[in-house]
Amino acid sequence: SAMSAAMLSRGERIASELRRGILDQVYIHGDNGYVLLSAVGDEAVLTTLARKDAKLGLIFLEMRRATEDLIELVG
Repeated sequence: SAMSAAMLSRGERIASELRRGILDQVYIHGDNGYVLLSAVGDEAVLTTLARKDAKLGLIFLEMRRATEDLIELVG
């Protein structure tokens, strides 16, 4: 969990310094699949692991829905 939070924090800094706006997600693609990170408010990170053949559009949609639900629980 600490690694996920650190990666998201780095992503936010990179997005800010490169003037890309507010960070939505951090996306990591490796030989064996994906790691997707998304902020849940200011206090939590949603970390999703996906296979290399995953349909990312569907995963992004579900992550967005889950994030909205988690914000209500955390906030």
